[in-house]
Amino acid sequence: MASRRAGEKIILEGRVEVNGRAVRELGAKVDGAQDRVTVDGQAVRVKRKLYVALHKPRGYICTRSDELGRRTVGNLLPKEWSNLYPVGRLDQESEGLIFLTNDGDFSLHLTHPRYGVRKKYVATVTGRAGPETAGRLTRGVQDAGDLLKAERARVLSANNSNSVVELELAEGRNREVRRMFASQGLEINRLVRTQIGKIKLGELPSGKWRTLTEPEIKSLLSTR
Repeated sequence: MASRRAGEKIILEGRVEVNGRAVRELGAKVDGAQDRVTVDGQAVRVKRKLYVALHKPRGYICTRSDELGRRTVGNLLPKEWSNLYPVGRLDQESEGLIFLTNDGDFSLHLTHPRYGVRKKYVATVTGRAGPETAGRLTRGVQDAGDLLKAERARVLSANNSNSVVELELAEGRNREVRRMFASQGLEINRLVRTQIGKIKLGELPSGKWRTLTEPEIKSLLSTR
């Protein structure tokens, strides 16, 4: 019906009724299964919460629609799920695991730094990255006034042409992984997010989605 802030304004204006009586108290309790709630005389129904895991392909942007006509993650979902929004972001050239939901509390828990939900990435970079590179990334590097720091970093493979590095992050600053490698003089050729909390990308094909199970949702909400 409205965002939380707009909803508070609607309540204070006396436009909400519970079982025929106006309620102006913020935080008043209702039973969605038994109480009849109306706004401006129109019945409000409990919205079914949906939680979707998507393997975002390269070249798609994390938004529901785009004025420039670029491909969006919304194009990959059923049209009736137009009320789902991405939880956090992956930039256009990145790929991998991203969640979409209509549950604002779930989204907040996964994106706010205070919860520290960890995310894993696998980056393929040009040139050789050695243990010393991983060490610098875990100690933290400065970029544009930000301290960018991986909780864990390990080199999966390396030669003079390309290296593959796995990173685990607890925050989600804008283009953080790309900025970290750029600070080391390394350019990313491919960046894939492989895990959020305990949920892994696994064998989910690129461009495909699946719904999260109840145990998976609970595990994400209990992650710190």
